[in-house]
Amino acid sequence: MQQYLEVCKAVTTHGVTGEVKVELWCDDAAFLAKFKRLYRGPQGQDPLEVVKVRPHKNMALVTFAGVGDMDAARALVGQVFYIDRADAKLPKGHYFQVDLLGCQVVDSASGRVYGTIREVNHPGAQDVYTIDCPDGSTALFPAVKPFLDKIDIEGRKVLVSPIPGMFSDAENGDSV
Repeated sequence: MQQYLEVCKAVTTHGVTGEVKVELWCDDAAFLAKFKRLYRGPQGQDPLEVVKVRPHKNMALVTFAGVGDMDAARALVGQVFYIDRADAKLPKGHYFQVDLLGCQVVDSASGRVYGTIREVNHPGAQDVYTIDCPDGSTALFPAVKPFLDKIDIEGRKVLVSPIPGMFSDAENGDSV
C-alpha cells in the first residue's frame, strides 16, 4: 500500500496573507485539518507545517508556516499535497479509496471474478468503480448497497451481487 496519499491540490491564492485555496481530494476540510503537515512529494519530500485549514465553498483554504504573503502562496499553485498514511486515524472498517485500486471484484454467490478495480469515480450520489474485466473489456459498477456486499481491503477483494447484465459482453449483450 502507498505510504503517502494525495489529498489536495493548490489551485490559487486567497487574499494577501499567504492562504492557498486547495481542491480537496479527501472527504472534506475537517479531515484535512487533522494533519499537522502536508508533503510536496509522493515519497514524503518537502514537508510543510499546516497552521490552519478552513472550508471555503467546496474547497479549503490552507495556511502553511513560512508562507506569509501572496508571492509565497503563488509559488505553491499547481502543487499536489500528500499525507502520510501513518498520520491518518481512520475508524475501524474505513479505508482510503486508493486502497480499492487493484482489488478483485468477485461474485458473492458464485466466486466468479469479474475483474479488478482500475478507478473510482464520483459522478453523483454514489461511487462508480471502473473495472478491467479478464476479457479486456471495461465495466462500470455502481458501488451501492444492493450490489456491494463486502469490501475486504486486506484480502484485496470486493464482493458483489450484480443484477443480470451488469457485467456483460460488449459485443452482443450476453451476460458473462
